[in-house]
Amino acid sequence: MKNLVARGDTVRILTRSRPRADHFSGFVEFFVDDLSSGACDLSAFVENSDVVYHLAGEISRPEVMRSLHVDGTRALVKAAEGRIGHWVQLSSVGAYGPLREEAIDEHRPLAPRGDYETTKAESDRLVEQAAAAGAFSRTILRPSIVFGPAMPNRSLNQLISMVAHGLFFYIGPPGASANYIYVDNVVEALVACGTLHAAKGKVYNLSDFRTMEQFVGAIAASVGKSAPRLRLPESPVRWLARTLGRLPGFPLTESRVNALTSRARYPSSRIERELGYVHRVSMEDGLRRLVESLRERR
Repeated sequence: MKNLVARGDTVRILTRSRPRADHFSGFVEFFVDDLSSGACDLSAFVENSDVVYHLAGEISRPEVMRSLHVDGTRALVKAAEGRIGHWVQLSSVGAYGPLREEAIDEHRPLAPRGDYETTKAESDRLVEQAAAAGAFSRTILRPSIVFGPAMPNRSLNQLISMVAHGLFFYIGPPGASANYIYVDNVVEALVACGTLHAAKGKVYNLSDFRTMEQFVGAIAASVGKSAPRLRLPESPVRWLARTLGRLPGFPLTESRVNALTSRARYPSSRIERELGYVHRVSMEDGLRRLVESLRERR
């Protein structure tokens, strides 16, 4: 929002609850409604808009994901037909499926698993179908894991805590992938997708890549600790996670083992080449900002 207001744009925001303080009076108009309710009247919200940025997402409540990601998108698409110029869809690299061993570009067919990934992919298809029918132009942005001080990323916060307390260990051979992107970089990419003609009709991946060793080393530096050295073989750790991972409070699950051993990457080369995008905040600086925020909250 701040980036768009700084450009001189007038911004409308659809939100479930109006912010307590409005620092952008005259530039920002709030529409209070719940996109997942199925009862929104969205015509006034989208009327004569140049760009709609569809950022709505639910990451923790599977029972809400379909109503928000699919039904909500369908309602917003219907309202937007003939009323907007361009649609920017915030998706996820999870739409490609749980691939583990290669560089994954934008031409990869979608093969999502899980409620979040499947419903986000369905949301993308609704937007693509409407755009193909001439309702508006569209750009789809697929980031990897988004992190930042205000982002609800429990897994990353737990990882930081484990490193800070000397409890983290690597799993399997070196070279696993850490695919994250700082939230400010996502905002920069979204604005580029919404304002540059070259973005129309395109799909872009967005990720900042480090090996797991580099990523955990950056976390260790941010919390003032030495980088972990302990490394355990994958098979027994995976067995332990499969056997005990469903116990309340047990910190190791099979999905966590998958995340710590995957070697998939999501290059951002297309958006860099076509839109001139660059990461404004490095992975290391982003982690430092996140750690500082966590310290302040404690």
